[in-house]
Amino acid sequence: MLEQTQGLHVVAQTPFLEDGAVDFGSIDTLSAFYYGHGAQGLTVLGVSGEAQKLTVDETIAVAARYVAAANGHRIIAGVSHPNLATLVEVTAQVMAEGADAVMICPPRGICTDEDLIRYFEAVYERIGDVPTVLQDFPASSGVVMSVPAIDRLLVAFPQIAVIKEEDTPSPTKITRLRAELSRPVKILTGNNGQFLVQEMERGADGPMAGFSYPEMLSGVYDLMNEGRRAEAHDLFNRYLPLLKHEAQGQWGIAIRKEMMRRRGALQSNALRGPGPRLTETDLAELDYLVSRMDLPRD
Repeated sequence: MLEQTQGLHVVAQTPFLEDGAVDFGSIDTLSAFYYGHGAQGLTVLGVSGEAQKLTVDETIAVAARYVAAANGHRIIAGVSHPNLATLVEVTAQVMAEGADAVMICPPRGICTDEDLIRYFEAVYERIGDVPTVLQDFPASSGVVMSVPAIDRLLVAFPQIAVIKEEDTPSPTKITRLRAELSRPVKILTGNNGQFLVQEMERGADGPMAGFSYPEMLSGVYDLMNEGRRAEAHDLFNRYLPLLKHEAQGQWGIAIRKEMMRRRGALQSNALRGPGPRLTETDLAELDYLVSRMDLPRD
């Protein structure tokens, strides 16, 4: 049940080969890598999963492969799209393939609370009772959702069981959500995990983020739940230089993919074009950064 969501849900990468084709074999190794390092589930086809570079057929095929490799773990499929018809089509197909829920972020062009309500009315008229994660990510969508507006959505649409909170300052907004919402929901956090310890202290139920060392994200979650606050901060701080290095948009995703290639989770660090490719200088800088961090190698 989506209402029981907690712990690390990694925002999964979409693996590509050097020629730009989807690397389905690496979806299997990547899934095993994530689950072996503490992921309770995956969010596939998100912004950092390069979903915007896939055709509809590829989108369904990627989701289906992640479902096949899930081994009992939860799969949430990002279906956000500026074209509502495409969102509806993809939702129907990923749910038919066995996804547990979808994640929806409102599209650009929504300017008022009334626009927001009308948009989700149109969505749920078409997709029905599909369990949903509401993504609050104005830096990407351009849509600012106030706490009262989010509460209106929760009252109107029981399908929404989880909020992915990425509005900044996220700790402050989590505090307000916990205090002001009309019904309880799970709150997971993104922003590449950069504010995870503070978000956990404010009541988040776990991270929904990507990082080449997911064991840090799951480890911080576990330590915070055990009341070991100082140890959680120490673990987070140990990985912070690389975490920050990966939090640089598509270029940071290239760094993340390179690190996971080195750890054996991916065959290639390729992004599908248009996208950055790491230079020899980039790789040398990464080598130096990692050499000073004493990190695990597998």
